[in-house]
Amino acid sequence: MIRDPRSVCLWLTFLIFLGPAGSQAQVMEDLDLNYYLPSGYTYNPDIPSPKSFLGFEIGEQHLSHDQLVYYLKMLCERSDRMQWIEYARTYENRPLLLIQVSSPTNLAKLEQIREEHLKLSDPSQSGSLTLNTMPAVVYQGFSIHGNEASGSNSVPLLAYFLAAAQGNEIENLLNNSVILVDPCLNPDGFQRFSTWVNMHRSENLVSDPNSREYNEAYPRGRTNHYWFDLNRDWLFVQHPESRGRIQQYQRWRPNVLTDHHEMGSNSTFFFQPGIPSRVNPLTMARNQELTASVAQFHARALDSISSLYYTKENYDDFYYGKGSAYPDIHGGIGILFEQASARGHYRQTVNGILSFPFAVRNQFNTALSTLRATHSLRTDLLGWQRDFYAESKKGSGALVFGSPDDAGRNYHFIDILKQHQIEVYELEETVRANGQSYRPGSGYYVPLRQAQNRLIEAAFQVMTEFEDSLFYDISTWTLPYAFNLPFARLDRVPQGKKIDSWTLSPGKVLGGNSDIAYIIPWEPYYTPRVLHQLQSRGLRLKVATDISQVPGKNGTISVQMGSLLLPVAQQALSVSEIRQLADQLSQEWGVNFYAVASGFAQSGVDLGSASWENLRPLKPLLLVGNGTSSYEIGEIWHLLDQRYGVSLPMIEKSRFSSLNLDNYNTIIMASGSYNEIRGNTLERLKRWLSKGNTLIGVGSANSWLKQQGLANIDFIKSPNSDSVNRLPYKDKSRFRGAQRIGGAIFEVKIDASHPLAFGIKGETMPLFKRSNLMAKPSSNVYQSPFVFTQDPLLSGYISPRNLNLLKGASAVLLTFTGRGKVISFMDDPNFRAFWFGSNRIFANSLFFSSVIEP
Repeated sequence: MIRDPRSVCLWLTFLIFLGPAGSQAQVMEDLDLNYYLPSGYTYNPDIPSPKSFLGFEIGEQHLSHDQLVYYLKMLCERSDRMQWIEYARTYENRPLLLIQVSSPTNLAKLEQIREEHLKLSDPSQSGSLTLNTMPAVVYQGFSIHGNEASGSNSVPLLAYFLAAAQGNEIENLLNNSVILVDPCLNPDGFQRFSTWVNMHRSENLVSDPNSREYNEAYPRGRTNHYWFDLNRDWLFVQHPESRGRIQQYQRWRPNVLTDHHEMGSNSTFFFQPGIPSRVNPLTMARNQELTASVAQFHARALDSISSLYYTKENYDDFYYGKGSAYPDIHGGIGILFEQASARGHYRQTVNGILSFPFAVRNQFNTALSTLRATHSLRTDLLGWQRDFYAESKKGSGALVFGSPDDAGRNYHFIDILKQHQIEVYELEETVRANGQSYRPGSGYYVPLRQAQNRLIEAAFQVMTEFEDSLFYDISTWTLPYAFNLPFARLDRVPQGKKIDSWTLSPGKVLGGNSDIAYIIPWEPYYTPRVLHQLQSRGLRLKVATDISQVPGKNGTISVQMGSLLLPVAQQALSVSEIRQLADQLSQEWGVNFYAVASGFAQSGVDLGSASWENLRPLKPLLLVGNGTSSYEIGEIWHLLDQRYGVSLPMIEKSRFSSLNLDNYNTIIMASGSYNEIRGNTLERLKRWLSKGNTLIGVGSANSWLKQQGLANIDFIKSPNSDSVNRLPYKDKSRFRGAQRIGGAIFEVKIDASHPLAFGIKGETMPLFKRSNLMAKPSSNVYQSPFVFTQDPLLSGYISPRNLNLLKGASAVLLTFTGRGKVISFMDDPNFRAFWFGSNRIFANSLFFSSVIEP
């Protein structure tokens, strides 16, 4: 039995050269708690160790999520140092837990400690706090990417240590700390991954990285149920995991948050600080100073077990939607840990054999070093949080926003702000700013003189100048642009009423019963869902392709292009059933129905005119599989399933040749390669398209569509990036990286009369772009309804050369084949589920494509 961690490390190194499978497996056989746990402690024998409960030692195989949950719940029942709460459920109904750890004395008055801690965020109370006696709060989160599993697999070790370790050091730590352990931030992905690696684990461990164990099946375990990267959702909280986590974060506002990840197998270990030039300018210098102080503790911990590491490279602190940066805008310290991933159990790397226990041990040791750092720097961290909020509340004026036509987008926008404890007010006076009027009932504002001032600035942040041209993630995320909401900065705070509770305002059936028809405006965010549900009940609907004025039973109805017409006669439901359905849907989804008094228009076309185009029910198919973007596919799946209520078949590309395409009228292709579709199968696709069906291509899928002659796209070619200037070799990667459009917001000019633009107000709108894919406008102007303006940059980084190429380029293109059409989106209109504004263009491509003419 090997007891000394240093000797284990040396022995593992020796095995790199030894090689036989049996010898490699011996490491797992000899693994015990002494490999992980620090020396100098005794342990309470009444607290079960992980192996005594689970039947195997941590690291011998991957924990399933239920095993992790059961062990932690048992510890909470056995230990007077621990409590647990379930704060949310995933889409697959798995629990998300928070383990609250402190001394028994502190746990007995935990709510009092929490309330006292929150006073640090309130300058009117924080000055009277006695920091010397106040516990620091640490939030430790693990494996938000499900296949970065060493983080969550280290949690039983951390929990056992905190529950069972005995001695003065642990007593002092618990007396002066509240430790919040979030054991698995992504249960669905974690379960998906653990199933994969355990089912492919051999008794004689296989280290060949080409083995099936190390190569997960599509879509892999990184993401949640809908294939979203949850570590990009801290700011926009579009998923239950994120919403529950942010609620707990805001309940506590911890001083330190750790975010335990994995990276490429050929790396070592990373901890922050990150690249200095890529720190968001809203992050204060003191944050980085404290981050560097905490880093000293990680360095000592990893030095003590002979693990290599690095800092200030690769990763940055710019995007506040990541776990390691979100605390920086809350007076806390966010710490990113990136451990080289074994991706299985015992993998060959350029640094030798990387065992899963080795990865787990690094995560465990840095979890402990975080606690030691927080304990040692406790008063500095508490004082910094107090100072942060005292400085933040010095803001003045307000930010006003709101759509007069769409309660749905207003609701979701305010909902995001409220999730982060941002104070929002409804206008009680009309405000005019930048040529836009904001009125009571549809206009809102956030005063800047509040505790979350810096977070507000981060959410509304518009930037076009940067110290660095490279970004680990996107370079901008301006929230009102994502919602296509008008907004403005005011020098004063207008009159308004604070919003405490917030729900989607119900719609109404205005005018009561109609024996003729109902008009439904297309502008509200959830009208596509209403349309689909009406069609699912067998009802026929039409869409307006021109404006008109129609007599309503509650006054004149202004019909806009895109408005829906629901006739009452010759339908599958009776008049009374249609009215009941209208009542239900309007109230549930915030969409008004307008009762028509006469089909004879006061101006424009009458209701029986052919200008009201019949709408076909949507019968979609989404192609998936290796080589396609699981992120984009997940966004489409989430949009149609969660928001529009559409049943969406997702079918592997490899099965496409066997499909009866007549079962579908819309095929969606996200970014990726579709080379499986060739020969006779490709010809069948072309025949299907010519019959009047619709093919939607997103991002790089359009390259394949062009190659197959399905889409007529003239791509704009960017010149060779290395041919412009002769630069030193050491700078080549930075220069090339700066030529990528990694995520910025641009303005496009709209043809508002085009069916793809129905429901969008104004002559321009913002679009998010995250690729260098650009296309020239079609020679037929009606086939390029969204074109980038001549001064398109709204926020974010783009190189001057790419900006020049983008001017006048087409964002969306149409190609006609027979009676069918291909709709090509150069970029993802559903990005990360928070681009509510451009969702509308995608919805129009789904529901209105049949009425688009060449």
